[in-house]
Amino acid sequence: MQKNGYILGCEETREGVIIDPGDEVNLLLDCVAGHGLTITYILLTHAHVDHISGVGDAKRAVGAPIVLHRDDLFLYERAAQQGVAFGLPAEPQPPVDHFYDGPGPWRFGRYEVHVHHTPGHSPGGVCLQVGREGTAAKALVAGDTLFAGSIGRVDLPGGDYATLMWSIREVLLPFGDDAILYPGHGPATTIGRERLTNPFLRGE
Repeated sequence: MQKNGYILGCEETREGVIIDPGDEVNLLLDCVAGHGLTITYILLTHAHVDHISGVGDAKRAVGAPIVLHRDDLFLYERAAQQGVAFGLPAEPQPPVDHFYDGPGPWRFGRYEVHVHHTPGHSPGGVCLQVGREGTAAKALVAGDTLFAGSIGRVDLPGGDYATLMWSIREVLLPFGDDAILYPGHGPATTIGRERLTNPFLRGE
């Protein structure tokens, strides 16, 4: 489904996180091995099947705890049923180890991940703000909330257009135009570029 999974690593400690392992999980694990990373967490931006179908393989390979927003647990626990609906092979995934409880941070090495709840595409969607500890981070792993030129779909269970637009307007846009957005599908972009060119954000 051409979705993006991410590996983030600390240059100093070689600790890292896996974000949203899907059907590209083997590529992610090759990256982990190639850079000699020790994975501290498997972080999920939301629980649609394309973003979680590789969680079990990742967990078996690295043994790190799985972290999800509680409001998406009902989707996570129905991974196999979601797979049937989309025509994708998907097995039941291992139990979630932790739920995001407030903004965090969740740490790997000298880096921090702060969690921002961005419902609308799914009830438990989150944006992960990543940066060096003690800095005003401008890197956002945004899941399926906002894309280059588009927004997340709202026709899946738990989706709501008004809620999604609230999340974009009240949570993402305040990060400022220079914030770099790493979405769940498609290329990276910036808040400023989307404010100017994204048809869903005209007037924002």
